[in-house]
Amino acid sequence: MKLLLIRHAAAIPRGTPGVPDDERPLTPDGKAKFRVAARGLARVTRRPDLLLTSPLPRARATAEIAARAFANIAPTIEPALARSSVDGIVAALKVHPPDARIALVGHEPLLGALLARLLGAVQGERLAFATGGAALVDLPDGPAADGRLRWFLKPRILRTLAGAAEITKPRADPPTVADGRDV
Repeated sequence: MKLLLIRHAAAIPRGTPGVPDDERPLTPDGKAKFRVAARGLARVTRRPDLLLTSPLPRARATAEIAARAFANIAPTIEPALARSSVDGIVAALKVHPPDARIALVGHEPLLGALLARLLGAVQGERLAFATGGAALVDLPDGPAADGRLRWFLKPRILRTLAGAAEITKPRADPPTVADGRDV
């Protein structure tokens, strides 16, 4: 299994009057920056077979932007990404084929704890994601076993990669793994 973890893009601040935490939307700047970062994601990794998202608006909006960048994929709500635990997310992943390429759009601190767990860290450890950041993990033995981190990128780096994609001449065919796109 290949697992692409994506933290939602920048949302309005927690505690904004009149906006419950569960309903916080992305900011206009968060949307704009993640549109560029998503193009960078599509440049460095292959299109996922499945795009799972938290049901919260900020994650759903981020997943929709990512879906457009990858083309021909629709986000699917996965409740475990909002209110569950690392064990809940791992259980949700176990129902998918072992060779699946899955993208998850969720929230901190849960994504950071999930990433640490997938890499074999002790319970309670986490690797913090910036808003709009992403990581790719190779899980050859599935989500219940330790995986291998392929990359962990800040959104600024993803936006830079998107810019590089715009500078180079587009190809008729999508690049292959030999062209540098990771798994």
